[in-house]
Parts: sequence; structure tokens; C-alpha cells
Amino acid sequence: MDIVFLGTPDLAVPSLKALVENGYNVKAVITQPDRPKGRGNKLTPSPVKEYALLKGISVFQPEKIKNEPEILNSLKPDLMITAAFGQILSKENQRSC
Repeated sequence: MDIVFLGTPDLAVPSLKALVENGYNVKAVITQPDRPKGRGNKLTPSPVKEYALLKGISVFQPEKIKNEPEILNSLKPDLMITAAFGQILSKENQRSC
């Protein structure tokens, strides 16, 4: 079963970690784009992105997922799991599963 995980902050990492550690096939992660942070406004990846890259999982960072349905269409997931993603999925996105 191919899973696409959608999440962004620290709060979402334990859910992604549980999927990976229990042997589920997380095909890709979709997370918010890197944002400026700190005094120098340095672009900083989300905690979910950092974990996904550490585990070798593909990462997608659309500005607005509802405007880019081709991402989910190309991944053809069997299941999508969201945890504090921060964007609204359109009905078209939801039909990708």
C-alpha cells in the first residue's frame, strides 16, 4: 500500500515516524515550503521535511496543493494521511486516492 503523508510541524513528526518504523510504505511527503526564520530570515525546512529526508522519502513542497493536483495524481497513493498540514485539500486532491 502506497501512502502519501501530508504534514508540517513538530506535532506531525511522531505520526510519520510511527508509519516508517512500523514498515508502512510512505511513498512521499507533502509539506509546506521552507520559510524564513530567525534573525537572519534564513530559509528553514519544516520538521516533517527534515525527518523525511533523513529517511530517504521523497518530499514535495507546493505553495498551494489545491493548485497542483498533478502532484497527487502522479503519486497515485492508496492512502493519504494528514497531520497538521496547514493547507486545505480540494475535492480533486481527495479523489487522487
